[in-house]
Amino acid sequence: MSATIARAGFMKNWFRVEILPIYAVTGVAVVGAGWYLTRLARGPEVVWDKKNNPTPWNNIQDGTQVKLMSVNQKFDRKYSRDRF
Repeated sequence: MSATIARAGFMKNWFRVEILPIYAVTGVAVVGAGWYLTRLARGPEVVWDKKNNPTPWNNIQDGTQVKLMSVNQKFDRKYSRDRF
């Protein structure tokens, strides 16, 4: 019985309701930053393999969307990196 009271006291001090928005905003910021960094790392202007493909931006064909967002533009295909 005393273990549950001790646990409740610990959780009361550790898990304050006022801090939940801070945890949520920080979590969303970390996930968003991770997603954006992986998106940047897969872009056509990033060189990962200098021996086999030193200029991957030269292999992009016309009509390929490489932007994050395109307004009022029509593209035939979306850029996809084969490998790093």
